Amino acid sequence: MIVEYIRYRISAEQQPAFLEAIRAANAMLAAAPDCLRYELTHCEEDATRFVWRFEWTSVERHLQGFRKSPEFGAFFQLVKPFYAGIEEMQHYAVVE
Repeated sequence: MIVEYIRYRISAEQQPAFLEAIRAANAMLAAAPDCLRYELTHCEEDATRFVWRFEWTSVERHLQGFRKSPEFGAFFQLVKPFYAGIEEMQHYAVVE
């Protein structure tokens, strides 16, 4: 299992559209066999910060499976308007 984090900075004005897009994208993730879990968190100290966390079966299955699937195009269109707000998008191995 691998964990992916996407850290966003989203203005207050964009947040309703962002949350709507994430909810729709999460429905697509629920159908993705290599996505084991996902969650969106909102920072308590800085209301412009969000972290979208995913658990994937592997980096390879995420990149070569989900990202190359027919469903990814629709998923990408939902989240594309918020790409400028991404501060980090990385995969991490669980250590403990």
